Amino acid sequence: MQPRTRPVYVPSGGPPSGDRPSPAILAALGADGVFQMLEDFYGELERSSVRQLFPADMAAASRRSAAFFVQLLGGPPLFSQAYGPPRLRQRHLPFEIDQAARDEWVACFDRTLAGAEERYGFPALHLESFRAFLGTFADWMVNAE
Repeated sequence: MQPRTRPVYVPSGGPPSGDRPSPAILAALGADGVFQMLEDFYGELERSSVRQLFPADMAAASRRSAAFFVQLLGGPPLFSQAYGPPRLRQRHLPFEIDQAARDEWVACFDRTLAGAEERYGFPALHLESFRAFLGTFADWMVNAE
C-alpha cells in the first residue's frame, strides 16, 4: 500500500526572519520557569481542538518543547543535545497544520501567557515581542490550506 501523500502548503515569505525572543526572558524565568510555562501550555493544548496533533504523552512533549524554548532563549542547547537540530518545520510536516490549527495553538499560548508576569516572573517588557515571535513561528508551521 502506498503512503498517502498530500500537497504541502508553504507560507509566503519563507521562514521567520524576525528577531529571536530576548535572552532576558530566560534570565528572568530560569530554565525551571520555562519548563513550568510549557507544562501549563501543554495543559491548554490537552483541552484544545488541536489535541489530536500531539503525542499521547503530553508530559514528554512538554519537556521536549521546553528544551527547545530554553535553547531558543539563549540557554544551553538542551533540545539539540537530546533530539538533534530543531528543523521544526520539517518535524511538523507529518501533521496537517492549517490556519485554524495555527490559530488554536497561538490561542493556547495566549491563555498561558495571561498573567505570566505573576506566575512565571515573565518580564513585561518582553511579553509583546514574545507573542509576536510565537505568531510568526506558528505561521511558518502551517503546511496545509
